[in-house]
Amino acid sequence: MKRRGGGRAMLELDHLAVAASTLADGVAAVEEALGVDLAGGGEHPKMGTHNRLLGLGDVYLEVIAINPDAAGPDHPRWFDLDNFTGAPRLTNWICRTDNLEAAIEASPDGVGVPVALSRADLRWRMAVPTDGKLPFDNAYPALIQWEGLAHPAARLPDVGCRLLRLEIAHPEALALKAAMAGNLNDARVVISQGGALAYRAEIETPHGVRVLG
Repeated sequence: MKRRGGGRAMLELDHLAVAASTLADGVAAVEEALGVDLAGGGEHPKMGTHNRLLGLGDVYLEVIAINPDAAGPDHPRWFDLDNFTGAPRLTNWICRTDNLEAAIEASPDGVGVPVALSRADLRWRMAVPTDGKLPFDNAYPALIQWEGLAHPAARLPDVGCRLLRLEIAHPEALALKAAMAGNLNDARVVISQGGALAYRAEIETPHGVRVLG
């Protein structure tokens, strides 16, 4: 898979996404795994989804699911939620950038097109794939550019959780690393060889280190 541009677009880890068939199922699974309560979230009318959040210090975790009370969009939902089945699990990671267009240009084909989104007073633009699926079987990060200074991580309750390590295993680990080369500098993020896509997040909690996968 080729990158479409040769320029660099610096990225920072922004948040992790746990997908679920229902928001209640996802929240229950994460709260049981980590032993802490999630904070409030909200709705995304343009995508027909809703979420709940957990602060992890400089980043945060999002549990996201299709909102059964919202009208379905006329386009595929983000994070490939239209095709999600099974138990709640980590399915995506999201990186922020100060220049979304440059980040898209420096990413593999299919990373998405800029879409303006909002929730309450939060405003952002995100690269959303036209088919809902990110490159490398959803192992490539979703790209986000926040508008203004408001950011979820800064306003979430601190319940003593911190991300220690995010491992992304993939059969094309070398190609994924090459696609990310020079764009992300975060020692917590590790890309490893695997037989299939798998996410594993090690999170420090008040009850010790817990793992989400």
